Amino acid sequence: MKVVLAATLLSTAAAFAPAPITRQSTSLSAEKEMSKAIPFIPRPKLLDGTLPGDVGFDPFGFGGADKESLMNMREAELKHSRLAMLAAVGWPLAELFDKKIAGFFGLEPALTSTGASPSVLNGGLDKIDPDYWIIVAAFAGLAELANKETKGAKGPKDYVAGDCGFDPLGLMPTDKEGKMAMQTKEIKHGRLAMMAILGYVVQEALYRVPVTAETPIFFNPIF
Repeated sequence: MKVVLAATLLSTAAAFAPAPITRQSTSLSAEKEMSKAIPFIPRPKLLDGTLPGDVGFDPFGFGGADKESLMNMREAELKHSRLAMLAAVGWPLAELFDKKIAGFFGLEPALTSTGASPSVLNGGLDKIDPDYWIIVAAFAGLAELANKETKGAKGPKDYVAGDCGFDPLGLMPTDKEGKMAMQTKEIKHGRLAMMAILGYVVQEALYRVPVTAETPIFFNPIF
């Protein structure tokens, strides 16, 4: 009788015990976690902070609905970032030194009549030798092949988005934290460079003045 009574009491107590909801509450809190970039809206579900430079910023949902789409967009972002970093340096350098270099070799300057770098909005692209575009396309093709090769060699587990196997100076650290820090620096510099190039384009399209002349403080020696 005592055994039956004890079993009854235990079963009754168990009925009122709280259910194990730890996992559910964790997932709910993750879903309601706010974006670091835009604190008043929830962060996108896929942007969980594991990618370098991820601060939960994707208000238009460009990252896609699954991990594969997100990684494809990260590849595209990195490639555009690297091109933008090169362009952010090359654009003003061309405006500063193209005439001098062309004159030294007895060539016609490739700048526009206002001294701006040739572009779709500035014009002047007809001055660019076709061989230049062939070289650019060849380098782009080699980079894509190197990327594909690295991706196949490392496999999905060890492959990092944007890895082309190119690090001749050994700048990439070997430890996990160092790699994350270096990749974060690259993506942040790349995003800044994309904004800078947009600024160059808009400024020269509106004012018809080379960016180096419009903001000389950034491009001319201070001494």
